[in-house]
Amino acid sequence: MLLAGVMVAAGLAITGLSAARLSNPHAQMAQATQPLQSTPGAESKPSAPSEPTTTGARPTGVPPEPARPDAEAQKAGSQPALPPAPAEKSAPPIKDR
Repeated sequence: MLLAGVMVAAGLAITGLSAARLSNPHAQMAQATQPLQSTPGAESKPSAPSEPTTTGARPTGVPPEPARPDAEAQKAGSQPALPPAPAEKSAPPIKDR
């Protein structure tokens, strides 16, 4: 019982000290990142191009191909893009008692 009382008193003391430390108006805050600054000589360097070189759209000249070629294509030597799926595992049926 005495140990529990000491632990509660210590917790309240730490909480009070933390609250007093947080409420201090003279506390200093650290800045996470440096403020942005211009590169020396940036005025004389050429700017980046205004238009991007890629549009992000899918090319229209390349048709999509299936992951698994049909049987005729496999006979001709075409390999599947994906490995074969693993076989399903099944246990023997449960016998009634």
